[in-house]
Amino acid sequence: MNYNAEKNNKVYLYGEITSEAKFSHEVYGEGFYEFYVKVMRLSGQADILPVTVSERIMTPEMKVGGTICALGQFRSYNKLEGGKSRLMLTVFVRELLETQPGKNPNSIVLSGYICKPPVYRTTPFNREIADLLIAVNRSYNKSDYIPAIAWGRNARFVRNLQVGDRVALSGRIQSREYQKKQPDESFVTMTAYEVSISKLAAFDDDSQFDIDEEFDLYSSPKAYETNE
Repeated sequence: MNYNAEKNNKVYLYGEITSEAKFSHEVYGEGFYEFYVKVMRLSGQADILPVTVSERIMTPEMKVGGTICALGQFRSYNKLEGGKSRLMLTVFVRELLETQPGKNPNSIVLSGYICKPPVYRTTPFNREIADLLIAVNRSYNKSDYIPAIAWGRNARFVRNLQVGDRVALSGRIQSREYQKKQPDESFVTMTAYEVSISKLAAFDDDSQFDIDEEFDLYSSPKAYETNE
């Protein structure tokens, strides 16, 4: 089975718009706008995620306090800040949907390649965590570089993977604030975006693996609560 860009990277998102749409960029005369969406977790916490939408499919309802229900992809791009290149992430909307109550409001399915050695660690409370960076192929010979975090049994599995290994996973996109030290010794609050993995598999032969059968984009949100 051959994978195309749409199957490699799929996101379902439903949430409340929390910022005004701002012009992001233009491609072949088509404008794209970015705003932030608040997606609730079962725990009552929320993830605030950047979303990019084409002017072709924007609606008058896309304003602060409105909601968006969409299918898309989790994409990366490099942005020059202070003379340094920074990896930026956004949910790129491909299709607007009618509200679908009862479905997991934050779901992602990815298939790609390990492109940096996974970093395995334990917290002071002996919680096992592994960080990985996944290269996901896109059309026109482009790739998205998606950071992800695995927990517990998945973290133990991930630490043995090598650069170049093929993986598929499902989970949710999460936002996480952290403190970054500045040259003047002060700290500034930054926000990181990453995929919190709930299910993961490694495989070599595409013909023996169907990502749609293995991972349900609309799976029960209960499966994600273990990663809170």
